[in-house]
Amino acid sequence: MKTIGVFFGSRSPEHDVSILTGQLIISGLKKCGYNVIPVYIDKKGKWYSDARLASMKFFTQNPTDLDKKLEAFNIDFNKSTGKIVKQSGFLKSNAIFDIAFPAFHGQNGEDGTFQGLCEMLNVPYVGCDVTSSAMTMDKVLTKMIYKANNIPTVDFVYFNLNEWRVDKKNVIQQIKGLNWPVIIKPARLGSSIGISKAKDQKELEFGIEVALHYDEKVIVEKMIESLVDVTCCVIGNDNPIPSLIQESVFSSGFFSYEDKYLKGGGAQTGKATQSIIIPARLNSKITKEIQDAAVSAYKVLGCSGIARVDFLYDKKTAKWYANEVNTLPGTLYHHLWKASGVPFEELLKKLIGYAEEKYQKKKQITYTFNSNILTQASSNKLSLKGV
Repeated sequence: MKTIGVFFGSRSPEHDVSILTGQLIISGLKKCGYNVIPVYIDKKGKWYSDARLASMKFFTQNPTDLDKKLEAFNIDFNKSTGKIVKQSGFLKSNAIFDIAFPAFHGQNGEDGTFQGLCEMLNVPYVGCDVTSSAMTMDKVLTKMIYKANNIPTVDFVYFNLNEWRVDKKNVIQQIKGLNWPVIIKPARLGSSIGISKAKDQKELEFGIEVALHYDEKVIVEKMIESLVDVTCCVIGNDNPIPSLIQESVFSSGFFSYEDKYLKGGGAQTGKATQSIIIPARLNSKITKEIQDAAVSAYKVLGCSGIARVDFLYDKKTAKWYANEVNTLPGTLYHHLWKASGVPFEELLKKLIGYAEEKYQKKKQITYTFNSNILTQASSNKLSLKGV
């Protein structure tokens, strides 16, 4: 049986949400009979691997001084080719990971950084690759790709910290062109952290300052007031399939962090059943359109394994708009897949299968090229000064 390393935590505002997802995946993989090793990255970026990390109880006790309690996790780069090998410590043997299962949310994990490490080590990993993970983490890039592929999305304005500091008046003028109210978001953050609604300039400026606390790039979108928040998950590689559509009920003008993770146990975890409607209250035509659009978005963004595509539905106009894409949906949105006929253990097995399938395909690609450029450079006594 292959050993699967579940990686979670990391330096991200979504650190705690990642712990929830990591614990769920560890528990599910063990039930499937896999050998599982948890790897936790703390908020300072230190890596640990210890059997105690496979229990939520460890984290609910608010552990401190982790360096004294847990074994550090260091990769043996000399031996890690096609697998991740943990350096052996004092009286500790090497641990070998055949497949990496990332459970990160947000920066430093879900954004292509961890995926890049796996690619460099030539290790199979679950989920989207470097490019799709990085693109979908950026809401602006995602929307630009939507527009280039005729996938409807709401109007938006984006800017960076420097533009806001140097030419605030011009930025505000552009945003006013969207008409009030608007939604302000950090461009590369999830879980509704740092998001706010503004119905006038005063609220706008305050919301932008909050968003800039989490990211140096901000996106401001035209708000749909008669909004229904719906989402569709997609799994697969070359032939992805969509889930049922979930409708999320919220109380603050948008789907907030509290709605997602705290109120009633959290809609994102599948526990706040009063906030979740599956299937969404949409007619069959709109349902099919959104499912098809979710698969289209998944493909044009180069996703693989799993992703969640969020949509905004306007009840007044009966129009839908593609919104954000989450390449590692919180708790893998297992509750939506269960409602769609895919139990959690089966979902995990599918995701591991997709990872192995993608890895085998990459083995067919040539990554080297033989040339005589170095010999020629030597024979020509090529000067490399200043190169």
